[in-house]
Amino acid sequence: MAAQDKPDGLIIMKTYTGDNSGAGPQKVIVKEVGRLVGSDIAKVREYELPLEPSLKLYSHSPDGFQWGYQGSGCAQLALAILLDLTGEPELSVRLHQEFKRHLIATASRRLVITEPDIRRWLQGSLKNKRR
Repeated sequence: MAAQDKPDGLIIMKTYTGDNSGAGPQKVIVKEVGRLVGSDIAKVREYELPLEPSLKLYSHSPDGFQWGYQGSGCAQLALAILLDLTGEPELSVRLHQEFKRHLIATASRRLVITEPDIRRWLQGSLKNKRR
């Protein structure tokens, strides 16, 4: 599934981006594009990925997010992205370390992770866990 389908016919797709300056916590911007099924008019909303909701579940890095290595800031970012996208705390906690290893720790200085990439990863990860 490439985008999140809403019951009212609204389709939403998110992209997570950031530019890593190297030092300290990094800001991640979520770009959310939504449109009604059958419409050619899209609505775009951008917001900074919040740290607090993920900290309430598991405090890896109270200072903030990082990417491009296997550290605590990367784990916090992985948890925050999964929670933001799925809205499922239990799933996010259960899978965030594996998500970190596959998509966050391997990211380059310019972070770009799309919803379709995350959903493909989630499908594969959940499928492998059922075996």
